[in-house]
Amino acid sequence: MAEAGQAESEQDIESKIEETRQRFKSEYVEESQDRYDSRDVERLFKDDALAEGYLAWRHFVVEDTLKMIDESLQWRKEFTLNDLTESSIPRWMFESGAVFLHGYDKEGNKLFWFRVKLHVKDAKTVLDKKRYVAFWLERYAKREPGMPLTVVFDMSESGLSNIDMDFVKYIINCFKVFYPKFLSKMIMYEMPWIMNAAWKIVKTWLGPEAISKLKFVTKSDIQTYVGPEHLPPHMGGTDQFKYSYPPLPDDDFQSPICENGPIVSEDESDIKDIESESKETLESSFNSDQSIKPKKVNFLEDSQKSEDLDRGEPGRLRGARKPTTTFKGTLLHISPSEELRFGAKESEKKCLIILDNVTKNPVAFKVRTTAPEKYRVKPSNSSCEPGASVDIVVSLHGGFQASPQDRFLVMAAEMESSGGAGVPELAQFWKGVSKAKVMEHRLRCHVLESPKSILSNSFESPSATSSDHQDLQSTLMRVMASNSRLEQKLDACLWTQKALLLMVSFLLALTASLWTS
Repeated sequence: MAEAGQAESEQDIESKIEETRQRFKSEYVEESQDRYDSRDVERLFKDDALAEGYLAWRHFVVEDTLKMIDESLQWRKEFTLNDLTESSIPRWMFESGAVFLHGYDKEGNKLFWFRVKLHVKDAKTVLDKKRYVAFWLERYAKREPGMPLTVVFDMSESGLSNIDMDFVKYIINCFKVFYPKFLSKMIMYEMPWIMNAAWKIVKTWLGPEAISKLKFVTKSDIQTYVGPEHLPPHMGGTDQFKYSYPPLPDDDFQSPICENGPIVSEDESDIKDIESESKETLESSFNSDQSIKPKKVNFLEDSQKSEDLDRGEPGRLRGARKPTTTFKGTLLHISPSEELRFGAKESEKKCLIILDNVTKNPVAFKVRTTAPEKYRVKPSNSSCEPGASVDIVVSLHGGFQASPQDRFLVMAAEMESSGGAGVPELAQFWKGVSKAKVMEHRLRCHVLESPKSILSNSFESPSATSSDHQDLQSTLMRVMASNSRLEQKLDACLWTQKALLLMVSFLLALTASLWTS
C-alpha cells in the first residue's frame, strides 16, 4: 500500500509538472516571446528536476509556481545569466575576496561566504555586485545541480557602513525565487547588536520557511553547524585557507568522475595520457583565455604501486619536501593542506603528499594534474589501507620548472573491505563509484624564489628601477610642495597672531590712559 501511495504521489508530481508547463506556455510565453531567454524556457520544458524544484518551493500550488517561474526567468534574462562570464564583471570584485565558495558544513553542504566587512554600500557598483553573486550561484548550479548551499555572513569587524539592505534583499531573493531549494541554511556570524533592528526587517522578507533556516551564531557555537576544519582561525577553526585571485581551478566545485578507467603502462618512460576524451576538465575558473579553450586534466599513471613507496626504499623519498600543514577530510587527511612548494634547486624539485586513511575500510585514491608533461607522481592510482599512511612523491622532470598555474587534484573514495586493490579492481571501482561518494581536494603550486633570482631581479631590471626612482621622485616633489604650502599657511597664521597681539596691546594701553585721566 505504501508503494502504491508513493507511486500515486509521483504521478501527482508528474501531472503538476505537465500542468505547470502547459499553463506557462499558454499564459506567459505565447503572450510575450521576448520576455525570457529561449534557452531558459527550453530548459524548463526539458528538465523535470528544475520544474519540480519550483513546484516544491511553492508547495505544489501551480498558480504560485507560475508567478515564481515568471519572475525567475525575467531576472535571468535581465542579468544575461546564460552568457555571464568573468569578463562581464570588474576584476577588483574577484580580487576583493568579499564573496567566494569554500569548504563544507557538517551536513556536507557547500559554504558560500560573504565577508561583510569588505562590502561598502555604493550605488555605482551595486549592479556589478549583484551580477557577481549571480555569477557564483549560476556557476555552482551548473556544477552541482540540486545540491544545497549554506550561506555564511561573516560579520566580524563590520558595522552599519557595511550593511546594504537592498543588497541583502537581493541575496535573499536569489534563494527565495531564482534558485529554489538551493538554501540549506543562512548562518549569521557575530552580528553586531546595533544591526538587530535591520535584521528584523530582513526577517519579513524571508517567509516562515526561510526564517527557520536562519542561524545566529558566535565563536562559541558556530561549530554546531560547521566543523573546525572548515572554519578560519578567527572563528576558532583550523582552516588556513586564504582567498586569492585567481583561486584554485573549480576550487569550490567537484568535478565529474571520468567513466573510463586508466590503463597503466608497464614502462615508466612510456607514461602517457591514456585517459580517453571526456567532458571532465579542470579549467582555470578565472582565466578569460581558458574560457575559449579549456585546459584538459590528465591522469599521471605509473606502473609502480603504493607498496613501492614502502620505507624500504628511502631513496625515493630522499630530497622530497615534507609538508607541515594538513587538510582533514572525511576519508583522508592530506598533507599539505594548500600547496606544493617547488624551487629551482635540485633539492626543491620533489614534494611529498602524505595521505592518512581515517576510515575503517580501504580508500582508493588517484592524483591528477593540469601539467602532466612536467610532473611524475608515484603512486598516482592506488589504495590506502585502514589506519595506514601513503607517501606520494611528486617530482619535476625533464628540466621543467613549476608554475603557480599548475594544479593537482587528489580524488578518494571508500572501498568495500573485500573489493581488492589491484589495477583491474581499481579501474572497475572508479567506473562504478558514485560521484557523491568521492572526496576531492585541490592543491596549488608555490614557486620558491631563490636569493640569487631576487638579486638578479634587483640588478637586472633597470627599467623597473628607473620607474621606481621616478615614482619616488614624483612622490618627493608632491611632499615638498605640500610642505611649502603648509609653511606659507603657518607664516600667515603667525603674522595674524602678531597683528592681534599688537591690537590687544594698543587697546589695553588706550583703556589704561582713559582710566587715569
